[in-house]
Amino acid sequence: MIKLFESWRKKGSRPAIEAPSGDNIPKHVAIIMDGNGRWARKLGLPRIVGHRNGMKAVKRATIAADELGISVLTLYAFSTENWKRPKDEVDFLMSLPQEFLAIELEELIQKNVQVRMMGHPNELPDHTVAAMEEAIERTKNNTGLILNFALNYGSHREITECVKEIAVRVQNGSIKPEDITQDMIGSGLLTGDLPDPDLLIRTGGELRLSNFMLWQTAYSELWFTDLYWPEFGREQLFAAVAEYQRRTRRYGGLS
Repeated sequence: MIKLFESWRKKGSRPAIEAPSGDNIPKHVAIIMDGNGRWARKLGLPRIVGHRNGMKAVKRATIAADELGISVLTLYAFSTENWKRPKDEVDFLMSLPQEFLAIELEELIQKNVQVRMMGHPNELPDHTVAAMEEAIERTKNNTGLILNFALNYGSHREITECVKEIAVRVQNGSIKPEDITQDMIGSGLLTGDLPDPDLLIRTGGELRLSNFMLWQTAYSELWFTDLYWPEFGREQLFAAVAEYQRRTRRYGGLS
C-alpha cells in the first residue's frame, strides 16, 4: 500500500516542459489547491500572502489547461468546512474571487473561457456572489474551457441535498423508489451537466479528498504532489497529465 501511494505522489523533481500530446487528454481535471498557508509560513510571510500567490497559480493552471485542450477545470476554492478558519482569513478568502476576476476576467473572455461556480452561494458575502455572477453572465456563451470554481462547496452536503430532492419526488408520486438510478443521482448533483473528473490533482503533500466530489471521483485517476499550490504551474499540470496518459483505466474490469 505504501508503494501504491508513493506511485501516486509526485515529488518536487522538475518535470519536462513539453505539452503532452495525443488523443488521451483528460476531459475534466479537478484540483484541490492546498498549501497556500504553509508556503507562506515557509517563507516567513503571513498566510494571506500565500492565498494571494495562489491566485497566480490559478491563472497558470487555467492557461495550461486551455493549452492542452482540457474541457473542464474544477478548482476547490473554498470548502463548507473552511468557515472554521479565523474570521480575518475567511474575509480575505472571500475577497479573492472579486480581486481575481477584476484582473483576469477580460482575458478569460478573450480566451473563450466559460466561468462557472458550484457550491452554496446563500452563505457567501454579497460582494463575492456579485463578482461570480458577473463573470458567469459575461462568459455564459463562451465555448472553450469551462473554469469551474468550487466555492462554499462540500460533497456531503451536495449529495444530501440531491437525495432530499429525490425523496420529495418519491413522496409526491412523480417517481417510484425503483426508478432511482445512479444516473438520476449523478444528474442531480451540482456537476450534473459536466463529465466526471478523469484526473484529480492535490497539491501540498496531503493524501485525502477532503469532502471534494466524492461521488464524481469514484474512478478518477489521482495525482499528488508535495509542492504547495503557489508553486504549481504549467510544468506540474503537464507532468500530471503525462502520468495520466501512462495509466490504464479499467473501471473495475480487465485491460
